Amino acid sequence: MTVFRRAVLLAPAVLLVGGCGFQLRRAPALPFRSVALVGFAPASPLADELRARLAERVAVEAYPARADAVLQALADARERVVVASTAAGQVRELQLRVRFRFRLSTPAGRELLPPAELLLTRDMSYSETVALAKEQEQAQLYRAMDEDIATQVLRRLAAAKFA
Repeated sequence: MTVFRRAVLLAPAVLLVGGCGFQLRRAPALPFRSVALVGFAPASPLADELRARLAERVAVEAYPARADAVLQALADARERVVVASTAAGQVRELQLRVRFRFRLSTPAGRELLPPAELLLTRDMSYSETVALAKEQEQAQLYRAMDEDIATQVLRRLAAAKFA
């Protein structure tokens, strides 16, 4: 079959998909115009990810009194647990965890979202012979988990009743 024939046969299918209302998934709209982030550690990678994602949609205020909503981090922890080791005591497998507990309120203290906890885990093999590569893999896994948690937090913030 020639390229021209394939294009002619596929054109109606492309037009049907375009006309059905198909759209790429977009980030949810947030019910407030500004937000302040409080309770995070000074160098929290999760706070940086949330700040960047929120800044695309609303104003991120430095002072809670100026914001419409306050996202308070109740817990922001990274954990690294040994899951398997050899008889000689060498680590063979790790489990990486990111735990984020948060709540959303107004600056006056009215609760918009009750405290919620998100926990992500990833398993990772480990070998002392490639320790540097495993450190980089660990950093990439933590970065990906921070992105996942930020996406989940944005979805929950979009569901908040702000009235």
